[in-house]
Amino acid sequence: MTVSGLTFQHPKSDRPVLRDISFDARHGAMNAILGPNGSGKTTLFKCLAGLWKPRAGTVRHGECDILSLPDRKRSRLIAVVPQDHEPPFPYSVADVVLMGRAVHVGALSAPGERDVQIAREAIETLSLDHLSEKSYTRISGGERQLTLVARALAQQTPILLLDEPTSHLDFRNQLHVLGKVREIARDRGITVLMTLHDPNLALLFADHAIVLTQGQVLASGPPEEVITEATLAAVYGVDVVMLRHNGTRVVSPKVTR
Repeated sequence: MTVSGLTFQHPKSDRPVLRDISFDARHGAMNAILGPNGSGKTTLFKCLAGLWKPRAGTVRHGECDILSLPDRKRSRLIAVVPQDHEPPFPYSVADVVLMGRAVHVGALSAPGERDVQIAREAIETLSLDHLSEKSYTRISGGERQLTLVARALAQQTPILLLDEPTSHLDFRNQLHVLGKVREIARDRGITVLMTLHDPNLALLFADHAIVLTQGQVLASGPPEEVITEATLAAVYGVDVVMLRHNGTRVVSPKVTR
């Protein structure tokens, strides 16, 4: 997916929220977007998902102009895993995952056996078999996040957007969710674009990193080249030191005791 010159401004605002955003999200890879609150991450995702219309710019997948597509066709290219999701009814995990097939089912039709099979395979891929008949509202935050990823897989799109997939998750579930998504991206050749707050998680799991600040791209490239002491100081206003542990770079804050 290639984003070029994307600019967004609210109708009654006197300045744009996003200004000339350009980057490539690599195929079959984990692409992480980093930036402080208010940097434009959520606005960017809403533009990519077709919820908000940018003033300028293009988003392409191969030769396809994603922004020009009607909603139904776009939903066959892009699946979204939201940060928070509260269903109006206590659907089972199996039913939530099956909802991912809605874009492939006619308006007056019910999911067929093939749809049920694809949903079942998505559940098995995320190792959620034991939760299949449980109420989605009664499982843990990490299990909900995996259920939403399974729903996105059942949608069978080449692009997957994850909005802060580690929010509200404990450390174990952060590693579990991101590890499973990375495995799926590489095995299935899916382009994954996710927003993250923790630069260490980006260093651990991302293949490509994009840093946003004040609605603009400050840096884009391999995480080890993009996530630096200077970049983090400029974006977050904090002093950090980069350490190396077991061959992996780690961000550590400079703390005065």
